Amino acid sequence: MNIDEIQRFLTEKRGRSHRNSKRSRRKDRNLKGIDGWLLYDFRRSNPIAQSVTGIDDPGITRRWFCYIPSEGTPRWLVHRIEVSHFADVLGEVRTYTDWGELYREMGTILARSHRVAMEYSPFAAIPYVSRVDAGTVEFIRCLGVEVVSSADLVQQSEARWTDDQFAGHLESAHLILEIKNEAFAWLGEQLRAGIPVTEYDVQSLIMERFDAENLIPGHPPIVAVNAKASDPHYYPTADQHQPIRPGDFVLIDLWAKQKAPDAVYADTTWVAYAGTNAPQRYIEVFEIVRDARDLAVSFIRENFAAGEVVYGYAVDDLVRSYITQRGYGEFFIHRTGHSIGTEIHGNGVNIDNLETKDERALIPGVCFSIEPGIYLPKFGVRTEINVFIADLTSEGVVVTTLPAQEEVIMLL
Repeated sequence: MNIDEIQRFLTEKRGRSHRNSKRSRRKDRNLKGIDGWLLYDFRRSNPIAQSVTGIDDPGITRRWFCYIPSEGTPRWLVHRIEVSHFADVLGEVRTYTDWGELYREMGTILARSHRVAMEYSPFAAIPYVSRVDAGTVEFIRCLGVEVVSSADLVQQSEARWTDDQFAGHLESAHLILEIKNEAFAWLGEQLRAGIPVTEYDVQSLIMERFDAENLIPGHPPIVAVNAKASDPHYYPTADQHQPIRPGDFVLIDLWAKQKAPDAVYADTTWVAYAGTNAPQRYIEVFEIVRDARDLAVSFIRENFAAGEVVYGYAVDDLVRSYITQRGYGEFFIHRTGHSIGTEIHGNGVNIDNLETKDERALIPGVCFSIEPGIYLPKFGVRTEINVFIADLTSEGVVVTTLPAQEEVIMLL
């Protein structure tokens, strides 16, 4: 999203009339009547500001601002000793030397503005967006300017994928599903042959396959057996890992992206039983989690077909309610899903009304996981798919990690 697109979006928010379509009646809580987007960074503390402006220079050591008004050219405020770093930016560059001059110049830049968006989230509701320190927000407010959250702007500019990113994601999704199949197949072979095998052995195999396919995981995958599968962010290491034996329950969560610039992740979780017939309890819990996952996709599709806006928190509410009604609510201890982008946890809408209340809408171009889980004392179950929103129709809700898991894998 370039500067022109950001300004078109801001202008739309300022002048939007409430038309009589359901789809237009979304919650423009923060951006209605906004005058501009004020980006701020100090020593690379705000990766969103860096991404939007293209300024990511470790040599910049002083505070800088970029104000993108709804109309007109961007206005920059940078320290005088670092003005050369901003020689090629679009818009007017103003400078400051001392803190008093910084305050005066910022007052001039915002003189006709009453309401601006910054990387601020009330009560830190969306930590991914909460990048600007409280003191800087206070400074802007002292100029008589209201500061609102840029969360929707961030999603528009940061979280929407290009066609190339989507195509690369599909390739990565295909590969991680293949590697998952290979990992479970190899594990089954070792067990049948009576060869000792551990979580770390399986993890190492997956990492070798990532390297062979030129995939970047960012972090080793999760391979967890029995009670360790009830620790959602557990992962084995060379020093700490568990053996995998016949009769064990095994969870594998793996994610990766291509090495290409701006590549985005694919992410999936599957479970298996190291035997021929899994205990009924394993199957029962898996089927609840699977059905909750599929219910989320159906909910999004049905609402889009009806012309309704879908919010991240609402999908989480539905999934959580389903699991709670079946007696396992207290064992579902994380959000239903996270935004996916160039980072495995992206800056777009999360499927969440537990850890935060994400009131952002699902919009075209974003991708997120749906990964409900039930974590019991002796074993944990999670199943994970990725969903891309191509457009706001039922057909535009694309599950990219197919096939999705439909039953517990039997390894023997």
